[in-house]
Amino acid sequence: MNAATSAEPSVDWRDDIFDVLQAHDIRQVCHVPDAGHARLIEHCQRSNAMRTIALTTEEEGIAIAAGAWLGGQRAVLLMQSSGVGNTINLLGLAKTLRFPFLTLITMRGDWGEFNSWQYPMGQGTPKVLEAMGVLLYSVDNAAEVRATVDAATRAAFNGGQAVAVLLRQKLIGIKDFGNKKA
Repeated sequence: MNAATSAEPSVDWRDDIFDVLQAHDIRQVCHVPDAGHARLIEHCQRSNAMRTIALTTEEEGIAIAAGAWLGGQRAVLLMQSSGVGNTINLLGLAKTLRFPFLTLITMRGDWGEFNSWQYPMGQGTPKVLEAMGVLLYSVDNAAEVRATVDAATRAAFNGGQAVAVLLRQKLIGIKDFGNKKA
């Protein structure tokens, strides 16, 4: 059995994701700053085997993933569901050119959300990604993170697919900016 699928969950599920990315030789990690991915981004920044690339907008990550693949490397795009709308036009690139694409998306507008602005894109994210031909994997508890990200990474890089893992708000936790009152 592979270490990425057989190991017990780490103290933090983002540690499990980092382990899976390392096991699959992910060399480039594109991201827009996001509190849900912060610990994972920090792990990747400390790694000598990975290059982290801070993006100004999420769709840049798709072009970087295409370039990485053409250059013989694997990349992942880390983003929040509110940024998925920015990627739609460039997701056509992955579909047309048929290169492997992996994105890990922290969800908002989901379980326990307080910010009404997050609901439209949070609820639209799965439908939009499916419409663009992206395979979806979803996880809402820490015990399933390692196996889910491993399966998604295999589907992307071994199966040549565009794949998104939706890291549900139940997993990442409810954001609470000072006990908002209605």
